[in-house]
Amino acid sequence: MFIIRRYIVEWDKINNFKVPPNFSSSVFISVLIPARNEAANIEKCLSSMLQQSYPSNLFEVMVIDDHSEDSTVEKVKKLESRQIKLLQVSGFIKSNERLSFKKKAIEIGISNAKGSLIVTTDADCIAPKDWLKTIASFYEIFKSKFIAAPVNFHHEKNLFERFQSLDFLGMMGVTGGGIHGKFMNMCNGANLAYEKKAFEEVNGFEGIDHLASGDDMLLMQKIAQRYPNEIGFVKSKDVVILTESQPDLNSFLNQRIRWSSKTSAYKEWQVTAILLLVFLFCCSIVLSLILVPFFGFTMALIFIFQLTIKMVMDYFFLGKMAHFFERKDLMRSFFPAQFLHIAYIVLIGFLSVFVRKYHWKGRKTS
Repeated sequence: MFIIRRYIVEWDKINNFKVPPNFSSSVFISVLIPARNEAANIEKCLSSMLQQSYPSNLFEVMVIDDHSEDSTVEKVKKLESRQIKLLQVSGFIKSNERLSFKKKAIEIGISNAKGSLIVTTDADCIAPKDWLKTIASFYEIFKSKFIAAPVNFHHEKNLFERFQSLDFLGMMGVTGGGIHGKFMNMCNGANLAYEKKAFEEVNGFEGIDHLASGDDMLLMQKIAQRYPNEIGFVKSKDVVILTESQPDLNSFLNQRIRWSSKTSAYKEWQVTAILLLVFLFCCSIVLSLILVPFFGFTMALIFIFQLTIKMVMDYFFLGKMAHFFERKDLMRSFFPAQFLHIAYIVLIGFLSVFVRKYHWKGRKTS
């Protein structure tokens, strides 16, 4: 309860960022898009890049293909734009080299980037037209070494996907509140910006390159250790990256196990502590329900009390996020989504301990 209240307080303190009138940026941006088997999405993603309001002479878009087995490469090549460059991971590594492919793709992109500011997103994402313009102005005004920005889901088709969208709204509130309050550094690789120089100063992914995940938060925490007061969050609807939720339980579990696989490598104990508290609280709710037949009315009251606290706090928190991101429609699914959320936290918590291998993008990873 106190944790959620802290996030709400810190979120409210963040000023809504708008590009100042007549602001003219001069920073050159390199947008990096690692891609693997994204033939169904890459054209929409790149189309949103080419429609940016930021001056075309001040940014480049680099697609780094990670051994795609579909027509991703062919679709990128068909786009006739001098702003879009295609790099292929296969041309930069040895055939027997074991590595985290996404981190390697980003490293390849950075080593070939002309920009002093690196911006990353994913190949299944769509960016709003003022995305780069807003990030560039935020960077030039605040001089942040690392910038996190919001990501949202869209095009939900059922309760399961709406649950994921609500969960992600909460993550954005946690991300913004934690960064502003300087007590928790979280981010999502689909919407990041950082100085190329800062990446090089912390030796990039060195020390975390053995992990399949962590190209976002673990890098953020490395840079935050060096520049603790130069981490920023852009609270603006003009930078919200859109993507789609996972369509089924199997892909959802593989995604979340992949995310949780980096938890043990977090350098900031606050992140691990808060995740553990949330896990234990959800476990206590499930345990109370299981014990109702054995301890009767008293345990039922404990269960109802715990569930009520969680629902009330989450309702205010998620309602605030839904209002800001103009997704009030998702709140109609709040109550059934709460039960899915409790089950998800408990299940992923246990799976992240006992399951070390998962499938992602056609690869089995450990």
